[in-house]
Amino acid sequence: MRRAVSLLVALLTVGLVVAGCGSSSGGGGSATNTAPAAPNTITINNFAFSPSTLTVSPGAKVTVKNADSATHTLTASDKSFDTGSIATGASKTFTAPTKPGTYSYICTIHQFMQGTLTVK
Repeated sequence: MRRAVSLLVALLTVGLVVAGCGSSSGGGGSATNTAPAAPNTITINNFAFSPSTLTVSPGAKVTVKNADSATHTLTASDKSFDTGSIATGASKTFTAPTKPGTYSYICTIHQFMQGTLTVK
């Protein structure tokens, strides 16, 4: 029993030390510390929208980042939103429709690129 308690204390101590190593104070970061994806952001890369399906609130601002090698657009099939051309490395923002629903979109330059914006 005493040995089990000693082992438990040792494990808890190691856990606290490891947890403390993740703090942001001090120099040198870890390569595994990455910022979470920005909310309401769609990234274009490898001729695809990511995520291909995004759910937002009515009237939300949506940012589209072009991390691809070509110019793209993000254009609603019903034309309710359209970024216009987005050059490589650039970003544009549009306002989601205020009416709840599902809105399909494409890149008008590369029409095989498709996605869906859900407003609710």
